[in-house]
Amino acid sequence: MRVGVNPPMIQMVLENPVSVKDAECFCQEILPQVSRTFALSIRFLPGNLGRAVLVAYLICRIADTVEDDPVASIAAKTALLDHLLQCFDSPALANSYGETARGVQGEPAHVQLVKHTGIVFTLYRSLPRTSQQHVQRWVSEMVHGMKKFINLYPNGIRIQTLAEYKEYCYYVAGTVGYLLTDLWHEHSPSIGADEYQVLLKRCAAFGEALQTVNILKDIAWDAEHENSIYIPNESLILQGSSHQTLLSAEHLQQNHAAIKELIALAWHDLDEAQAYLLSVPKAAIPIRLFCVLPLLFAYATLRELTHSTAMLQPGGGVKISRAEVKSLMVMGPLSILSNHGLRWLIGQVRQKPFILGGL
Repeated sequence: MRVGVNPPMIQMVLENPVSVKDAECFCQEILPQVSRTFALSIRFLPGNLGRAVLVAYLICRIADTVEDDPVASIAAKTALLDHLLQCFDSPALANSYGETARGVQGEPAHVQLVKHTGIVFTLYRSLPRTSQQHVQRWVSEMVHGMKKFINLYPNGIRIQTLAEYKEYCYYVAGTVGYLLTDLWHEHSPSIGADEYQVLLKRCAAFGEALQTVNILKDIAWDAEHENSIYIPNESLILQGSSHQTLLSAEHLQQNHAAIKELIALAWHDLDEAQAYLLSVPKAAIPIRLFCVLPLLFAYATLRELTHSTAMLQPGGGVKISRAEVKSLMVMGPLSILSNHGLRWLIGQVRQKPFILGGL
C-alpha cells in the first residue's frame, strides 16, 4: 500500500497561503507515491519544463481519481470535474477544491493529492503563461472525454467497439502526447517549427501506446477493483465471450483470442512511439531521456502480454522482472544519443527479457 505524504509536509501544505517553493516541494514529494514510473522519467526534465510536466501530470491524476471513485454518483463526479476545470482560472476555487472533493475515495496517496489540489495549482500559476495555456487546453480536453464516458456508462465503463476504445484512449492518453509535444516546442530550442510538425504526427500514438499496454496488463484489476472493462465487447462476442465472462476460466481461450486485436494495436502504436522518440532532436537530451524509459518498459511488458493469459484471470496481472527494469534503467539513458543504439536496444527487448550480467 502506498503511504500518504509525510506528516510535516501535510502540516506545511495546510498553511495558507503556500509559497511556490513549498508547493513544488509538495508536488515532488507526492509524485512517486502516485506514480513511481513517471517519477523515474520526470527527474530528467529541467526548470520550468519539468515543473510544467509535473503539474500537468498531477492535475490529470486528480481528474483520474475523481473518475475512478468507486462510490460517487455520476452527477457528483461530473460536478467535481467541472469544478476542477474552473480551478485554472480561479485561485479561490482551486484552494477550496480539497474541501469540495473531501468525499472522494480511492488509494490513500491519490486522496491526499485531491485534498491538496490547491497546492498543485499554486505551482501551476507560477509557470510561464504559455505553459499554463498548454496545460489548461489539453487537461480540459482530457476531462471533457472523461465526463463523456462516465455519463455514457454510469454503472462502470464498458467499451463496446474498437472505435470507441480508440476514442477513449485519445481522451485519456493521446491528449497527453499533444500536451507534452507543445511543451517540448515551447521549452526546447532544438525543437523548432519543422521538428514540432514532425512530432505532432505521432504524438498521440506515443501516449496511446503506453495507455493500451497499461490497460492490457491491468485487465483483471480494472474489472475487479475499478468496475471498468476496456476490452471491446464486440471483440469478445465475436470469439464467443462477453464482458460478463471476461475473467471466466471456461472462456480463457476465447478471451485471449479477443484481446489479440488490442495487442496488435499496441505493437503498432509502440512502433509509432519509437519513431516519435527517434524524431526528437539529439540535442534535446532531457526530452529523449524522459521518453525512453516508459517506451522500453512498455515494449518489455507487451512482449510478456503477447504470450500470457495471467491478466485474464482473477487477481492476475503481468509485470516485467526487477532485473529487467534495472537493466533498462541503465541501458536506456546510455543509448539515448544514438538512434542506431536505441533501435538495437528496442529490438532486443521485443524478443526476450533484457538483463545485464550481475542483475
